[in-house]
Amino acid sequence: MNSAEADTDGTTAMDTSSDSDKDSKLSLGPTLSNLKSFIQAFPPDLRGEAIGSSDDIRNAHNSFARRDAFLSDPDKPKREATEDDDLFHFVAYVPHAADGCVYELDGLRAGPIKCGTYAAAESDDDPMAWLGVARKAIQDRIEKYAASEVKFNLMAVVHDKRSVLNTQLTTLKEAGFDDASEEVGSVRAQLAHEEEKRKHWAVENARRQHNYLPFCVELIKSLAASGKLPEITKKANDAALEARKKMMAAKMEEMSAAAAAKK
Repeated sequence: MNSAEADTDGTTAMDTSSDSDKDSKLSLGPTLSNLKSFIQAFPPDLRGEAIGSSDDIRNAHNSFARRDAFLSDPDKPKREATEDDDLFHFVAYVPHAADGCVYELDGLRAGPIKCGTYAAAESDDDPMAWLGVARKAIQDRIEKYAASEVKFNLMAVVHDKRSVLNTQLTTLKEAGFDDASEEVGSVRAQLAHEEEKRKHWAVENARRQHNYLPFCVELIKSLAASGKLPEITKKANDAALEARKKMMAAKMEEMSAAAAAKK
């Protein structure tokens, strides 16, 4: 089972977050909007099954899977994960305006976990009011791990900034501002910046999704044939060892500083 098939928690958590707030004004796009409409009347367990069975979501998720250099033997029993393996699991934190609570959604738990309450009645004036509860829950979770543990990834489901900027642009034009005005120019500059960012993301995603393994194999074979591989391998190992020593030294200094601060 490859990494994409084995670990769909991140994708499912993001999908669940986008669907959790019935009053959300997020633009989900056609794929998620159609899925949301289709599973609206489903019980929670069937909703999870529907998300996992979506070809569009599965294909998008698997397109970013790490490429395995070698095919595994299908007849060989799969190895069970141990505590020494780097396994990552994603959970989602979402507000529920109906009862003013923030919930943790974890696919490994039987149901939502209540993290705390927030002033839902004031959330229209302050849509970020629930984040204080979520922030504390996340901090409490992180503090359960060793001080040297840094393998955390925090993501947020937010509005497409282009949509917000386009709304601002429309509002300014309706208010009588022309294209030569400073206000309109500022919004257009921000829109151009957002478009440039997405072009960069498109290139980055294309590189992440491309399979470089055949190229790497041919490069290694070529280096081996030329006799340069042992020397290059030794240099790479020496550089990696030196980098690891520096990283461990920095961690030890950080831990010492933290211990001294507690005193």
